[in-house]
Amino acid sequence: MEKFSSFDEIKKSLEKKEADCRAIVTHYLQNIATKAHLNAFVEVYKQSALEQADLIDEKIAKGKAGKLAGMVIGIKDVLNYTGHESNASSNILKGYQAQYTTTAVQRLIDEDAIIIGRLNCDEFGMGSSNENSAHGKVLNALDESRVPGGSSGGSAVAVQANLCTVSLGTDTGGSVRQPAAFTGIIGMKPTYSRISRWGLIAYASTFDTIGVFSKTVKDNALVMEIMAGHDEFDSTSSRKPVFPYSQLLHFDKKVKVAYLKETIESRALQPEIKANTLSVLEKLKAEGHEVKEVEFPLLKYLLPTYYILTTAEASSNLSRFDGVKYGYRSPNAHNLESMYKLTRSEGFGEEVKRRIMLGTFVLSASYYDAYFTKAQKVRRLIKDFTENLLNEFDYIIMPTTPSTAFRFGEHRGDPVAMYLEDLFTVQASVSGVPAISIPNGQDNSGMPIGLQVISNSFKEAELYSFSNYLTEFTT
Repeated sequence: MEKFSSFDEIKKSLEKKEADCRAIVTHYLQNIATKAHLNAFVEVYKQSALEQADLIDEKIAKGKAGKLAGMVIGIKDVLNYTGHESNASSNILKGYQAQYTTTAVQRLIDEDAIIIGRLNCDEFGMGSSNENSAHGKVLNALDESRVPGGSSGGSAVAVQANLCTVSLGTDTGGSVRQPAAFTGIIGMKPTYSRISRWGLIAYASTFDTIGVFSKTVKDNALVMEIMAGHDEFDSTSSRKPVFPYSQLLHFDKKVKVAYLKETIESRALQPEIKANTLSVLEKLKAEGHEVKEVEFPLLKYLLPTYYILTTAEASSNLSRFDGVKYGYRSPNAHNLESMYKLTRSEGFGEEVKRRIMLGTFVLSASYYDAYFTKAQKVRRLIKDFTENLLNEFDYIIMPTTPSTAFRFGEHRGDPVAMYLEDLFTVQASVSGVPAISIPNGQDNSGMPIGLQVISNSFKEAELYSFSNYLTEFTT
């Protein structure tokens, strides 16, 4: 069977009876087995996926199949799926069986998507390289000596290597967009609250969003429109209407585009990424769009603000993992206090412990106002500045990452260097606005470059449409 590059190809194959859902699932299962060394999947749901496929084949025969019949999806190991293990790629949740299904995942299943397995990630979503997983690192399929990005590295590689049609990741500060850029695919982070977080193992609750990886904008938009919408189980989910994004991809207007001077002139920016980004901007000008350079004086405050607030929220969210009710419990404990201390010190990885300690520090009585309260105020300034910019311009364009995929171990001994990989993605996360990364050529080593496009809140339809247009002439 030929590999499928889009869901449209799968649907045509089903319509022509060249394949059925069981054959499609079998095709992906064979790919997963062949490319198991990439370590994208931590668990493959072979039996349940084939059973789902058989049921959907029956529905197709009766003309009662859902919108996603034949689509095979992998889910990041922070999304609960009833009856299957969910451990956030952490030893502290080893063996934990999900008691319910994430709302976003359930909505896909209700439209007859087939869930094929759970995907490797940085522990609790904390990392930019997928080197922090209890299941080991994920390899970039284009160059196995390089990282796939993180934290949703397994989700990105699963789509990159044709192990599933679409995958779900989560984006707290760039964890969908950055690995999408590193692997040469499309990664979308919607507006905060656009998709319910019910069933997502929390890292930083005011930042976490469920995002989508795909090879086409249309597939991404289709999955997004099905997952989006209010959920009674998540009070933070928005009640704003959801549009049929996949049917609104036609683009035929002139728009105003801003690009941030500080991102283009950043000393950290790889020359090929700068050149390819400027090339797109020049092409937009040639097409008659208004393109303007703007200054973003708050750029240097983005990372400190993001890491102060997210580590604080992580410190609070991860306090529930203590060995009392579920998950790992240290066998070396001899009393209650040692059980807490040993369980958490043995169960959590180094990066997670680092962020918990940082978060606990900024939330401490002596430093709460100096760090946490101040960061909240700066977050408001960043959000207001970004929204004001997006009220004047239709889109903001910038590189997704300052560099292409780096080699394993390159930043392991320098957490600050690793955190700088999020330099261009955290603005959208701090502001809560939607952002997408689309492929934009390659560097001199043949590694993919990502182009990031940001729009105003709940403008996913417009963002998808413009991004689909951009894919026609990205280098």
